[in-house]
Amino acid sequence: MKTLCLLLLFSVSALAAKPNIIVIFVDNFGNGDLGCFGSKLHRTPNVDRLAAEGTKFTSFYVASGVCTPSRAALMTGCYPRRVGMHVSDTGGAVLQPMARKGLNPAEVTMAEVLKSAGYATMCIGKWHLGDQQAFLPTKQGFDDFFGIPYSDDMVKDKKPDVWPELPLMRGEKVIEAPADRDHLVKRCTEEAVRFIEKHAGKPFFLYLPHTMPGSTAHPFSSENFRGKSANGEYGDSVEELDWSTGEIMAALQRLKIADNTLVVWTSDNGAVKRNPPQGSNAPYRGSGYDTSEGAMRMPCVMRWPGKIAAGAVNDALCSTMDLLPTFASLAGAKPPPHKIDGHDITSMLFDASKTASPWDEDGFFYYRMDQLQAVRAGDWKLYLPLTGKFNTLSSRQEPFSLELFDVRHDVSEEREVSAQHPEVVQRLMRLADKARAELGDFKRAGSGQREAGMVENAVPLLP
Repeated sequence: MKTLCLLLLFSVSALAAKPNIIVIFVDNFGNGDLGCFGSKLHRTPNVDRLAAEGTKFTSFYVASGVCTPSRAALMTGCYPRRVGMHVSDTGGAVLQPMARKGLNPAEVTMAEVLKSAGYATMCIGKWHLGDQQAFLPTKQGFDDFFGIPYSDDMVKDKKPDVWPELPLMRGEKVIEAPADRDHLVKRCTEEAVRFIEKHAGKPFFLYLPHTMPGSTAHPFSSENFRGKSANGEYGDSVEELDWSTGEIMAALQRLKIADNTLVVWTSDNGAVKRNPPQGSNAPYRGSGYDTSEGAMRMPCVMRWPGKIAAGAVNDALCSTMDLLPTFASLAGAKPPPHKIDGHDITSMLFDASKTASPWDEDGFFYYRMDQLQAVRAGDWKLYLPLTGKFNTLSSRQEPFSLELFDVRHDVSEEREVSAQHPEVVQRLMRLADKARAELGDFKRAGSGQREAGMVENAVPLLP
């Protein structure tokens, strides 16, 4: 009896020690759009406070400059090419409504990893990994879902004879169509607070992939923020996202669980050219939807008092793909049984002085759809020589020549230095060859690729 009691006490203690985990993943948001990363236009006091109380990661990457593959990498810890989510079922860059393709349910998501460790899990916001029943969040490890299944700009008036009205969902059912786009951030925030309140007594994982600023030329915001910023509709949206962050942090403080909650704040890709001159990826070159630093090098803040240093900056090369194995380690959960690409970066989180990264040896690969376009390792980013390069519109461009930049010290890529560092070029070219063999390249399959999910007939999501 005594042994049983001790085991029960141990189990309760172990459960209590597991951190709550919140990932706030905003949509098409640039590095230069936050005050703590240099914005002079936007008022972002809540995210700035996160940075003051946590660590800023300044070499933090998504695995794609486009939303569907970027989200697939976050969920699985894998390059999109490894899990077959680098192109849509029609050969495009992202999944559209009624796509036959989606994230394969056989893949193990971060939600499934955390659920196996006793976590309550919920996805609130924009999913965009398949809108068919087999691919919805509730089939991928989430206990519940509230939000939209794809981008908010994929609306019926664009393709009135093909696309349904933009659906707002709860679980696996459409509760509203068309969704009220002006109030998505507000309603998702309210849902997030309710979820936190309901599960404050046990470990929880909240994935909050916000719908804004989004892909439209005119981002949406509620009446409390509309016309209030110094940067038009884009700035209004940015400031509402900051308000949302403040509401979530206030709930954690009120419930006295803020000190045992890891909060990760980042974006799925950089600000896009549809919003000029509003969105900023400064100081990085380029914009969303390609393989530039501006598209794939994201603002990232992580906060966990007593574990993650306050007010620190870490320039270690890391990625959204690292979050799954890191969360597994923190939760005492088993990582996926199959090959993933991310690394456990717990030691970096807990010691900002640790800037050596596993990616420095393995190489980090920049893919645009099925084409490998660049490699980074350590300080260096090599743009590969290409006979024809996919651009942001998914078409082919003229040949692209080799370029080398020190993206740690020359973050705006003003000095091309391949002639001065031939040995670096050779090393990164060897890493590129390794990636091509395992992950593939344009018109070339890789030995380590797995298939995405596919349904025979896609149907619209209707109320």
